[in-house]
Amino acid sequence: MKRLAAVAILIAALLPVGPAFAQGAQPAQQRPATPEAFNRAVQCRTVVNPQERLACYDREVAAMAAAEASNEIRVVDREQVRNTRRTLFGLTLPDLNVFGSGEDDPMNEVNGTIRSVTELADGKWAFTLEDGARWVQIDNRQLSSFPRPGHTVRIRRAAMGSFLANIQRNTAIRVRRSN
Repeated sequence: MKRLAAVAILIAALLPVGPAFAQGAQPAQQRPATPEAFNRAVQCRTVVNPQERLACYDREVAAMAAAEASNEIRVVDREQVRNTRRTLFGLTLPDLNVFGSGEDDPMNEVNGTIRSVTELADGKWAFTLEDGARWVQIDNRQLSSFPRPGHTVRIRRAAMGSFLANIQRNTAIRVRRSN
């Protein structure tokens, strides 16, 4: 059993390295392309004549506002990005880097309140948080007290892409996001 665990750890350690050698070194994350409407507005800074610069800003800001109103571009602040990352926590999604790389603000855990809870036929638990995220227990660990609506939960990243949830003061159970 120890040998199997050692082999699994070795494989997990080598997997991310393999493609890097095969394809050459690539940047881990690239920022998405900046919208052209924004680039044009920024270029207005280079206009020397103050009246022309102001006219440039007026024109390009109006174009950005129209693009935002027609959903061609989207302007979000850091707090909106954090909230979106929080609602997506635990889901396996393609990495489009739409919400940043997360390196400046890593999302390693969420804290919430249970809105509803169900005991499944196999004795495991499924619970939904107040924000609508549904989590399902995937291990066989027994809880010392049953989870109830209103209980607090802390869900954090664990090894190899898994997640651990502490409900109230219970020992952590392994969970996965189901929605």
